[in-house]
Amino acid sequence: MNGGSLGIRSGSYSSLDKKQHQNDVLLPIQTPSTTKTKPYSKMFKDKEKLFRWASKFAGRKRVRMFLLFAISAAVFVWVLCVGRDKDQENHNGLKVNDSLPLNNSETPPMNEVQTVGIIKRVSFPIDVERTEARVMPPPPPSYFLGYTLPPGHPCNSFSLPPPPADKKRTGPRPCPVCYIPMKDAIALMPKFPSFSPVVKDLTYVYEENLNKETEFGGSDFGGYPTLKQRDDSYDIRESMNLHCGFVKGSKPGHGTGFDIDDNDLVDMEQCRGVVVASAIFGAFDDIQQPKNISEYSKRTICFYMFVDEETEADLKANGGLEETRKIGVWRIVVVRNLPYTDGRRNGKIPKLLTHRLFPNARFSLWIDGKLELVVDPYQILERFLWRTNATFAISRHYKRFDVFDEAEANKAAGKYDNASIDFQVDFYKKEGLIPYSEAKLPITSDVPEGCMILREHIPISNLFSCLWFNEVDRFTSRDQISFSTVRDKIAAKTGWMVNMLLDCERRNFVVQQYHKEVLALLAQMAPPVINPPPPPTSSRSVVR
Repeated sequence: MNGGSLGIRSGSYSSLDKKQHQNDVLLPIQTPSTTKTKPYSKMFKDKEKLFRWASKFAGRKRVRMFLLFAISAAVFVWVLCVGRDKDQENHNGLKVNDSLPLNNSETPPMNEVQTVGIIKRVSFPIDVERTEARVMPPPPPSYFLGYTLPPGHPCNSFSLPPPPADKKRTGPRPCPVCYIPMKDAIALMPKFPSFSPVVKDLTYVYEENLNKETEFGGSDFGGYPTLKQRDDSYDIRESMNLHCGFVKGSKPGHGTGFDIDDNDLVDMEQCRGVVVASAIFGAFDDIQQPKNISEYSKRTICFYMFVDEETEADLKANGGLEETRKIGVWRIVVVRNLPYTDGRRNGKIPKLLTHRLFPNARFSLWIDGKLELVVDPYQILERFLWRTNATFAISRHYKRFDVFDEAEANKAAGKYDNASIDFQVDFYKKEGLIPYSEAKLPITSDVPEGCMILREHIPISNLFSCLWFNEVDRFTSRDQISFSTVRDKIAAKTGWMVNMLLDCERRNFVVQQYHKEVLALLAQMAPPVINPPPPPTSSRSVVR
């Protein structure tokens, strides 16, 4: 490429200097001879005759004006030709927008915006300019790459203090968490999605006529995938089609089971930022209103509470549910045609398939119906997702870390029938499930406390949610048992990890309340209130 293509003068003068100083010897520069030859003398005489002939017909002043005009015209033509030559030289290469920095790499760096370049080609002597646009290849997608807090920020040096030495209180308790101010958390909300390893595009199975020929498990809501289809779903690829609930109907919530009114579906599709979701089925809990929520969050975050018709009736009778369909910050969404007879399994639909119910949301926070949110969602997302550059966060169980221990605890508490729990654990053992040990570090636990989930809605975390739900649909509804199997299978193919925060950190921003039946039982067990006797009256009269 010559210098003219970059708007830089040619290096021809440098070449001349190099030739003259070759071998440190100053070479002579040839100059034209001043000796007049005969042809030149003859031409001079002819011009002199022409001048005398012109002077006969016009005065000398007019001749001088004519010569001055001719000389000016000659100079103009010469300048025009030189300008054309230089312009032609400049257009021998590509015309680059000089206001943009040049990037010699084949692919642009991450987050760099590419522009459209213009090429101009000019051919002479035909003075026609042809312009064509060279469209650059589309830039790669931009991703959120994380951030670090500035040096000296208090959260950089924050560490958990030792637990208080209170022998009377031995159970789980909250611990301090270093949140940043509300305004700072909002400013740090990522402008781009996080990177999704391997999988880029997810589509979901739709079956109007269900094929129920499977080895075991499945439902009309989640479909009946075979074990081969299950194995294929763990073969992580760039583009995948898999079961993820709502297999019947045109879209989730519309003729699929777990049906939702059209007006609610339209409003749910308008949630494009952060969603806080919860559910109460069977009038099992009282609605807990969030605390310490900023006015900005109330305006910009979607708070949705899913209830069944039984809970709706209870709210109308006791909770003040009116035509606005709102109680406090919660938008109440009534779900009909619940696909399962088990209320806990129905609750797994909005819990694990939040990305399907809110297809345009970027982030979501799930909390069980018994939990009271006491920290602003933006601060929670900043602390446990954005600051750690994670796309899925859940807390560890406060006491158990091993799936086998969790299964035995579920059987002892009667959470599910023992035979089904044993069958599920034996199936996972044949696939390679082993007891948890420090050899799995940096994985800190195989058992989550699933009452709270933070996630960014990108393909890899959506895939995890779908596959986790499929295990709940095929085996028992105890999602703590299937969690680590799904996590480890995906991690082995992609390196993707879940942020498992401490249980005491979770208890810092959600407070667990009692279920209704427990509250009623406590009320029955409470000792009767004994009013103290009235004070004795004095028999003395008051002397005024």
